[in-house]
Amino acid sequence: MNILVIGQGGREHTLAWKLAQSPLVQKIYCTPGNAGIAQIAEQIQIDDNFIALANWAESNNIDLTVVGPENPLAAGIVDVLSERGLKAFGPNKQAARLEGSKDFAKQLMLKNDIPTATYKTFEDADEAIAYIEDIKSPVFVKADGLAAGKGVIPGRTIVDATQAVKTILVEKAFGDAGNSVVIEEELIGEEASFTVLVDGQNCLPFVSSQDHKMSHDGDTGKNTGGMGAYSPAPVMTPELHNYVMDRVVYPTINGMASIGCPFKGVLYVGLMITDTGPKVLEFNCRFGDPETQVLLPRLKSDLVPLLLACIDGTLDQHTDVQWHTEAAACVVMASGGYPNTYQTGKVITGLAKTDSDDGVTVFHAGTKQQGENIVTAGGRVLGVTALSEHLKLAIEKAYHGVSAIHFEDAHWRKDIGHRALSRTKS
Repeated sequence: MNILVIGQGGREHTLAWKLAQSPLVQKIYCTPGNAGIAQIAEQIQIDDNFIALANWAESNNIDLTVVGPENPLAAGIVDVLSERGLKAFGPNKQAARLEGSKDFAKQLMLKNDIPTATYKTFEDADEAIAYIEDIKSPVFVKADGLAAGKGVIPGRTIVDATQAVKTILVEKAFGDAGNSVVIEEELIGEEASFTVLVDGQNCLPFVSSQDHKMSHDGDTGKNTGGMGAYSPAPVMTPELHNYVMDRVVYPTINGMASIGCPFKGVLYVGLMITDTGPKVLEFNCRFGDPETQVLLPRLKSDLVPLLLACIDGTLDQHTDVQWHTEAAACVVMASGGYPNTYQTGKVITGLAKTDSDDGVTVFHAGTKQQGENIVTAGGRVLGVTALSEHLKLAIEKAYHGVSAIHFEDAHWRKDIGHRALSRTKS
């Protein structure tokens, strides 16, 4: 098989890495790719024009296209490829609204009795601010559309929430993604990431994981695309797993089908485990980043047949998926200043040293080749991932890998996995 991967981040490097292990795969292409992906796949540069991409896929006998990021999914890339008879993994444009519009997702949850925070949607800033002043309780202000994981602003005081509304609706910090805002109650608890493959009707849950969204230790700083992850997440007990499948996953899949919008691809459920049970924070319609960096290294089975089964509606035939028993941890090394303004073009050294570390894999995110050097080319630069028999050891190995790598102003959190470790101690 010839496979095309769409994207350029750590998620896409991990996907290419895992796909390359399949005996079914002959060659992998990627657009636009990064310096790490270039070691696995042939990088091609194609316009964002989906027609041009479909033409290229046809002429190069692409058997499967795997779409990594949310933006092309929301823009309808799967529709264009499918209309040509090309197999593409991911939801179509209508189904991708589950991530592309938070208001759409909230309405679906409300209609299908899926546990989530109470909310209200606004297009007018004055009305939104009046609502905040009226309820007088902590909220989260969310840009309705896609904002690269950064369009969620905590408003724990009226002043903060008001400024968040102005940032999104008035100052247009997230462009058209902020044409409306969803204001929802603050949920207290521990977050978990729940990942499921879906073929429109059947689903296959992955092992649990947990992301670290905030930029600095102790979950302080600003919201980011993710500063690290680990798997499994001890907070997700077998009982909670079953609850989420029964009360969230199946109602979501059935709810989408009931409105003529069957969902195929990855259903990523961001959860808050509250005292009254799990509640949905958000839906994503693609693999998480950096959750993918800890999930796919734990997947023992071949990924390719699973992706094809999602497209073909035959996921119920894959009940024997196997997982490595080892735990996984990923530490994201970011550019100084991220998620605010940061500089790129910093030379990265020490990557070769991690090659000899057993169980350590470095997934590239914001990197590019510049002459003989690999340099930084984004906010999140690398995801240093390790597998080990226990999570504590996996975390230690990941940080050992981080210590070998250097670039100017590199920043990373020092407390990845702290919640899981605290549970183990108790």
